[in-house]
Amino acid sequence: MTVAVLPEVTADADDLSVWPASTTLLPRGGLSVGGVSLAAVAERYDTPVYVLDEGEVRERCRTYRDAFPDADVLYAAKAFLCRAMVRWVREEGLGLDVCSAGELELAVTAGFPPERITLHGNAKSPRDIETALRLGVGRIVIDSPSEIPRIAAAVGPRGRQRVMVRVVPGVSAGGHEKIRTGTEEQKFGLSLTDGSAQHAIARILGQPQLELTGLHCHIGSQVTSVKSYEVALRRMVGLMARVRDGHGIALPELDMGGGHGIAYRPGEPALDLTALARKLRTGLAESCAAAGLPVPRLSVEPGRAIAGPAGVALYRVLAVKRTGERLFVAVDGGMSDNPRPALYGVRYAPRLVGRGSSAAPRTATVVGRHCEAGDVLAADVPLPGDVHPGDLLAVPVAGAYQLSMASGYNLVGRPPLVAVHEGTTRLLVRRETLADFRNRDIGG
Repeated sequence: MTVAVLPEVTADADDLSVWPASTTLLPRGGLSVGGVSLAAVAERYDTPVYVLDEGEVRERCRTYRDAFPDADVLYAAKAFLCRAMVRWVREEGLGLDVCSAGELELAVTAGFPPERITLHGNAKSPRDIETALRLGVGRIVIDSPSEIPRIAAAVGPRGRQRVMVRVVPGVSAGGHEKIRTGTEEQKFGLSLTDGSAQHAIARILGQPQLELTGLHCHIGSQVTSVKSYEVALRRMVGLMARVRDGHGIALPELDMGGGHGIAYRPGEPALDLTALARKLRTGLAESCAAAGLPVPRLSVEPGRAIAGPAGVALYRVLAVKRTGERLFVAVDGGMSDNPRPALYGVRYAPRLVGRGSSAAPRTATVVGRHCEAGDVLAADVPLPGDVHPGDLLAVPVAGAYQLSMASGYNLVGRPPLVAVHEGTTRLLVRRETLADFRNRDIGG
């Protein structure tokens, strides 16, 4: 097949800006992460397979601790969680926020101190609340008025649980409308403007089983503007001042959530963590001074910014074909292990690894193997013009919201997760098999 070269398409083989810091170029088109050849990982563990650089995870945890030395940093488990991740986060001194009894039990059984865990969720089930109280979580973030009597009743007359209130600060931020959570007309939190947050606070203060420690907000995900966090911070401090004036208490904690944006492709913007830490620190001090409030303990909740850049997805090319003006490169994974492009139109920068190529780049669309037209992993990306079945493609920035959102679609099974560190590999999560599906299916 003859395919025209598109001269506007460029691919800089030396640009590793969105890859883990340990990534190095190898001879003949090879690439290593954590001192391990990606081609060797694919050969040993088959494809698709996810690779997680332990050193990158740990370094990103340390970067947050250094940026926020006087604050609490909680890793957002929803981005990705496994027992090894629990251990790494614990050893690097971070707390943890979870959204279900499943995440909570995994963390605690893997050795994470429950008092350093916060439970979130807009619709907490009875099991979520029971598990949180049984295991002794540090905080439960109240997201709706109905949770107040439910949690109080579950605590019982002789118990006491620390809680926070999730507030909608009226700030629109985030990379896609489906992940903007700081404004009205979405499912999270209690409104600052219609009085719902203030009413919930008053009800909590009337419950002796509940100890209100502070306020929480989350303005969205994949946020790259520090200004958005500054605006939210001022509004949250304003509410804290009204709580002081109305109830005579100064709340000791303020959680500004996460959503810190990262670059998925070279040249894309990312949130400036140093600027964020500086602006939050100074903004909190100045706002509290103006309101006559003591400065509360600050918390932030990074998830994607820690796990995302540490991960790489590896796929084997199954088919290459041209349909009309579009060149399709089909791989052995897809929306069952990464639904984000289908959900949010996310764009990635895959590259050929494991062999060299002198062919000019051509525009290609990398698609998955599933029976959906929307099963697209990377649209309009430059790949070598001689890409063919059997080639290995690597997709960087694959550590967050991919395996954690994976499904059983078409019963292909979820890929394994392999940790790489200082030249070694370790299987963290095994591949899902047909036997797993059979064992769950007990009808007939």
